[in-house]
Order: sequence, then structure tokens, then C-alpha cells
Amino acid sequence: MSIVVKSVSKHFGTFQALHPLDLEIPTGKLVALLGPSGSGKSTLLRVIAGLETPDTGSVTINGQDSTYLDVRHRNIGFVFQHYALFKHLTIRQNIAFGLEIRKHPRKQIQSRVNELLDLVQLSGLGDRYPAQLSGGQRQRVALARALAVQPQVLLLDEPFGALDAQVRKELRAWLRRLHEEVHVTTVFVTHDQEEAMEVANEIVIMNQGRIEQVGSPAEVYDHPASPFVMSFIGTVNVLPPSSSAFAPWQQTQDYLFIRPHDIEIHTRPQPGSITATVNRLIHLGWDVQVEMLVSDSGTEHGVIGHLTRSQLAELNLKEEQTVFLTSRTAKYFGNSHGSASYAAKVTAA
Repeated sequence: MSIVVKSVSKHFGTFQALHPLDLEIPTGKLVALLGPSGSGKSTLLRVIAGLETPDTGSVTINGQDSTYLDVRHRNIGFVFQHYALFKHLTIRQNIAFGLEIRKHPRKQIQSRVNELLDLVQLSGLGDRYPAQLSGGQRQRVALARALAVQPQVLLLDEPFGALDAQVRKELRAWLRRLHEEVHVTTVFVTHDQEEAMEVANEIVIMNQGRIEQVGSPAEVYDHPASPFVMSFIGTVNVLPPSSSAFAPWQQTQDYLFIRPHDIEIHTRPQPGSITATVNRLIHLGWDVQVEMLVSDSGTEHGVIGHLTRSQLAELNLKEEQTVFLTSRTAKYFGNSHGSASYAAKVTAA
């Protein structure tokens, strides 16, 4: 079911959590609200859910104005970060809870619970209690409980934030497969860029109560709309326009944004190359991060490059070695885009 947010704003006392914003989420999409702490993403989710009332604007769900509709009547499934399962009820009873409140027939409830236990891959564990399950299993129970009442919309607030890295990764893949099976319109909040890129069809990037950009993972990564988006999605080198050391790369007086994988490292001077010194080599398993320093009139600027293990072996790089850098591509953002705040944010520093 589609969700349309129009001119929604929200204050908490003197703090403006959401500036007036518009957002449309088509039916069946899996959408991530992505941003740092305090960006307004959880507030927006809670406004959609009906847990918060907007100061201005409207929320329409499946063509119905739901701005002031009670949360119980929105037919929304909500999953919290810390599961919120009933400790004294079995897994089967937890999943059945919403159906029993709605007084569905007992046989129908039993059939639906069995179906959901299969769906979340917990068949055979229905008679256990939450304390007897792992964190990942409890989160799947919470999702099953939310899906039990066949909601129009599924909302998840940092659903994997309390889990360790390996379990989070497994549940991301599982959530994606689950969405392909049930096709319910799903919105989840996260501050984890990798999680958003891996799971979502579409990403809504938020900052200071505003939407910076909406697009597919490829769109927001390859075509960032602002310096904030480029800095927040993936690692980036941010270089100031005043530095003469980067003159071969500096086509304008704007700030220069370069992804580490777009920096080419050479052991001999190249046309348009700049000189750097290898400061540190960090082996990340799948590739190698090369931290380098570029000197500019007594000031050192940090630059990060990424190499495959085979590229590193071919170059035979060592710490303190002089290298020469060229750039495959770069983005430029001027002060009119708010780049001034990024002047000192060289990711490699």
C-alpha cells in the first residue's frame, strides 16, 4: 500500500525534529530511512505509524488520510529494535497475540501461526519462550508477530541494531527474501549505510530533519545530490579548494570529493599526478586500504586509496614510500552546497 507524506513537520519543545517535508513510497517498496542520530528518521517513521502527530502536513496510507487516525486503525505492523516480545508467552502465543485481540477463530489463528513459523524459519520452536531463543531468532519472532495481522504497511525501527555484526548480516539477507515473498510495503530506519544499500529498493537520506535525497542504492552512491550524501554514503576523501598540492585535480574552486576506489596509485610519475607518501597499509581481507599523506606548504592532507591484494602485490608498496596519484573521477561541491562544513573532514586524516 502506498504512503504519501505531505508537508509534514514536527517539534519537540523548541527542537524541530522534522522540517516540512514530502515523501511518496509506492506500494510494495522496501525503503530505508537512512541518516545519523538526530536526523529525524525515527520521528518520521513514528509519524507514519501514528505514534506521533505531526504539527503540520498530512499522511495518506493507501489513499486514506491517516494523519489523525488512531494507530490501532492504521493496519500497520511495527517492529522495534529490542523485540518487545512478551516474556511470559511462548513464541506461538506471541505471534498469535494480535489475532486473538481481534478475535479471529481459533483454527484460523493456529493455521496463520504455523504459516508464519515456517515463513520465519522457526518451525518446531513455537513452544519455547523468548529467553530460550537467540537475538536473531527473537527478532524474527517480532517480525512474524507484526505480519500476523496482515498489515498494509510494515515499519521497522533499527530492527537489527541490537544484534552482533554476523547476525545482522544474516538477517539483512533474510529480510530481503522475506519481502520478496510477502510484498508488503516496508519502511525501516537505520544509521548503517551498508545495511541500507544491501537491503532497500530505495533509500531516503535524512539530515537535520530534512530529506537530502531519495533514490536507489546505485543512484545515491553514484550521483549524490549534496556533499552530505556523498560523505555519508561510503568512504570519501574531501579536499579543500585552496590546496595547491591538488592543483592537477582541482578543476574549480569547489571542494573535491573522491572515492578511495577512484584513486589510482602509481610508483612512477604520471601525467596530472600528485605526489604522496604511504603512511599506513591496512589489510581488510577483501582489499587493502592505503592511507597516504600529501604535503602542501607544511600542511599534510590525508588521502585514502583502496587496492585489491593482487594490485598491492604488483605495486609492492611499503610504508614511507613515495607514490604518485591520479583520479579516475571526482565530484565537486561549492560553498553554495554547504561544503564549508566539510573543509576539515578529510576521511583519511
